[in-house]
Amino acid sequence: MDIARRNNVTVTGNPQGRAVVLAHGFGCDQNMWRLTLPALAEDYRVVLFDYVGSGRSDAAAFSEDRYASLTGYAQDVVEVCEALDLRDAVFVGHSVSAMIGVLAAGMAPGRIGAHVMVAPSPRYIDDDGYHGGFSTEDIDELLASLESNYLGWSAAMAPVIMGNGDRPELGEELKNSFCATDPDMARVFARTTFLSDSRDDLKSVRVSTLVLECTQDVIAPREVGAFVHQAIPGSTLITLEATGHCPHLSAPGATNKAITEFLAAL
Repeated sequence: MDIARRNNVTVTGNPQGRAVVLAHGFGCDQNMWRLTLPALAEDYRVVLFDYVGSGRSDAAAFSEDRYASLTGYAQDVVEVCEALDLRDAVFVGHSVSAMIGVLAAGMAPGRIGAHVMVAPSPRYIDDDGYHGGFSTEDIDELLASLESNYLGWSAAMAPVIMGNGDRPELGEELKNSFCATDPDMARVFARTTFLSDSRDDLKSVRVSTLVLECTQDVIAPREVGAFVHQAIPGSTLITLEATGHCPHLSAPGATNKAITEFLAAL
């Protein structure tokens, strides 16, 4: 299988630099990293890709069985790393991709040597002693709405997820990204994302990890950032002066500064 074509892999930046893999979240694609790329390209070998079912990936490679769990997406990451023979790469994962990166690192030791988690959440549904931000009923309603009218759901939810109501163009961009995704494939990724529970997987992380949270984020509230930080020994937690769930778009300056300073210290 041509992994590069399947996942629309792009490799750019400094070919002699340490590899940095940028992984997008649900409903997005690698273009969401365009404001981060210039901050990395001079010093690092930057790898971007689209998960199967997103962006310009090969839709023919989609399998509902494979992508019904985060393990399927993690296997994609491992195969991309293997195809490029990446070793000790830094995995920068947005939202659910942060957890996908944790799984991938466990599946292929040595391929991923550090994590940057941008607005991560290991579980979206509240549990005893854990605040994920949503009740079971909230998530059931969200998924039912998405499955019955994906375009309508995208139009309604994108501005909420993005935040920054005074900058409607950001919500519009996220809506367009959602709407460009095949609804059937988006349905699978959404269920996989919002019903996942990766809390126990965090205990396996033994590499340098930066956790980036926003001051206000309806998808990953600050209690979640604190939980992730506490669960990963030696991790660093930074609260960005940013709101919404996509700080790499809404506050690229602060996000890039945090990422590049972390990389420089590795």
